[in-house]
Amino acid sequence: VRPQPPRSCEDYWWEWKHCRGLRHAFHHYYTHGELPACGRWREDYEACRAWERGRAATAQVPLGPSERARITERQKYAPVWKLRESPPPDWYLPLDEGKQN
Repeated sequence: VRPQPPRSCEDYWWEWKHCRGLRHAFHHYYTHGELPACGRWREDYEACRAWERGRAATAQVPLGPSERARITERQKYAPVWKLRESPPPDWYLPLDEGKQN
């Protein structure tokens, strides 16, 4: 039995409130073509509160896989820009001088 939840319960509550907000819903719909699924945040909040109230091992069960799923989902996407290993060879030149078009 772990002594405390992976995050504070207020974090789960804030994420749920943010997910249900009109601005976030519009952005998510515009980006992904569907409304966000916010139920997982609410379930995690309720499990977190049960964990804090009773320190029950059954309340810890839903939070572990849920947090792991969030981490793997976040790591699934590659960065937009390819990271450089070194600066360009002409990095010190002024922007318009010395460059060939």
